[in-house]
Amino acid sequence: MRNMKNNILKLASLLVVIFATNNVHATIINGTGDITPDVIFGSGNANGSWSGENINGIEVGLRGKLRYNLAGNPENTFNYDGDKTYTFDPNLSDAPTNRSIFNFEFAVNVDSSGSTGFSLDDFTYLFEFDIDPTAGTNFVSFDIIAFITNNSIGTNATANGAGIEDPGNYASLLSNNNVAQNSQNRGFGYTGGLDPQLNGMFTYNLSVLDLNGGILASSSIDIIVGDVPVDVSAPSVLSLMLTGLMVCGFTGWRRQKGQYHLIWR
Repeated sequence: MRNMKNNILKLASLLVVIFATNNVHATIINGTGDITPDVIFGSGNANGSWSGENINGIEVGLRGKLRYNLAGNPENTFNYDGDKTYTFDPNLSDAPTNRSIFNFEFAVNVDSSGSTGFSLDDFTYLFEFDIDPTAGTNFVSFDIIAFITNNSIGTNATANGAGIEDPGNYASLLSNNNVAQNSQNRGFGYTGGLDPQLNGMFTYNLSVLDLNGGILASSSIDIIVGDVPVDVSAPSVLSLMLTGLMVCGFTGWRRQKGQYHLIWR
């Protein structure tokens, strides 16, 4: 019962942060665009063009990347402006109908200095994805580290492409490692029911939170695809609040039970 009450308090703090994090910002991470230790997911993925911040050994990065070129293949093409914006031309892509031209990629390192001893399960994480293609924003939020169990996990010694992906032992990975990364397509369920190939501007935010819901480090990026529409129908704020509540509640319950499940693939 005490653990349940603690989880409810944490969820309440998280929901407060959900509606107070629109001011997160970032610029080229570490002054170089490179994250620590390297890009550990997949293979052939170059470091660089990451937007974020590294504060007191906690590093958070986001970037956009061309997932489908005219041949339908991924490229290490980021079209990054050096601040927080990534731009892609849909006329230069041959993406499947249920996928977007771009992937958004995230990286978290809670001990980038190698001196704090923090592991991933010492914190919670707030990820917000924008489902409004206009210059406005309409966010859905959840803990992307707890909830996505195929994240690539590692340490400061993990080499490029050498991250561990083991959903069956995910809880153990979070308690014994300090780096989590992944690459996700907008078509994996991040559209709010809209066409993943819509032109527009989409904002992505990622924050590392302490156990009281305080923001320790954060990143925010905008990904622009083609022409940004002036207006488009989108789910109501109330429906998004309920979606966020359900996602957060599910995440909290899974953490209490020590279980984690993949939601989008």
